[in-house]
Amino acid sequence: MSLKVAVQMDPIEGINIEGDTTFLMMENAQARGHSLFVYTTDTLAMEDGRVFARGRDVTVQRVTGGHATLSDFRKAELTEFDVVLLRQDPPFDMHYIDTTFFLEAVHPKTLVVNNPVEVRNAPEKLFVTKFPGLQPPTLITADREAIYDFRARHGDIVMKPLNGRGGSGVTRHLADDPNIDAMLELHAQIDREPVIVQKFLPGVVKGDKRILLVDGEPVGAINRVPAKGQIRSNLAVGGKAEAVELTARDREICATIGPELKARGLLFVGIDVIGEWLTEINVTSPTGAVALKRFTGVDAAEVLWERIETLRATA
Repeated sequence: MSLKVAVQMDPIEGINIEGDTTFLMMENAQARGHSLFVYTTDTLAMEDGRVFARGRDVTVQRVTGGHATLSDFRKAELTEFDVVLLRQDPPFDMHYIDTTFFLEAVHPKTLVVNNPVEVRNAPEKLFVTKFPGLQPPTLITADREAIYDFRARHGDIVMKPLNGRGGSGVTRHLADDPNIDAMLELHAQIDREPVIVQKFLPGVVKGDKRILLVDGEPVGAINRVPAKGQIRSNLAVGGKAEAVELTARDREICATIGPELKARGLLFVGIDVIGEWLTEINVTSPTGAVALKRFTGVDAAEVLWERIETLRATA
């Protein structure tokens, strides 16, 4: 089966192919005989209920500095494609949300991965609260008094932007840290959104596990270990990836959330687990597939395309 695939992403010229999950997805698609078209969100247009994008046909190759051969720009209606991969990076702001409304207009006639309605309805640090007992003590608020009370009860806490990404803006505050007021002021100056506050998990020094799931089933995991003296383990901020096996607790977490992911059409999801606790469910543009393949040989992108092809064959 040959599919016509459009990829909604950040500019392909600027990606780092050594670690980019979207590029791995595109490589797999091309190897399976599917055609590729790339566009950025600023070219989306809706007219009379029809959705268009101005983009380019592309072929990819794993050559640093020459990883994409692009045609001239052309206007394409998204319903001419069998699949759209929604893969632009957050922030999950109003612009991001607006793009989900564009894609909702073509899904499921054109299969959008992930389902744009459910991407919109599953903010990554809020969605996890749907599953009681899986996450550490957590508070989501913009109310300083509530944050002070939470810290008084839990002592050592971590604070992060509600809709941040890649470890950006994550800070740790001990029980007597005088800087928490200044950090809250900075958050308030950036936007009006709440912050998420969690009890600090000492186990983070041993790593933050990224588990990838395809259609609700775990495919594999990598461990991301923070640099010495750091609490952020994201690869984008210096974390080091290493091989890791799924534990019984990891499988319990996946079995709990998997049916909900499948029901929502969230085909490609990355979850973050520290010790026994689920901290995030990433549905916008999950990463980690390249490291997973490098350390374990498991190709999550290949598993994803097998599932997409089955869905398209039965549509």
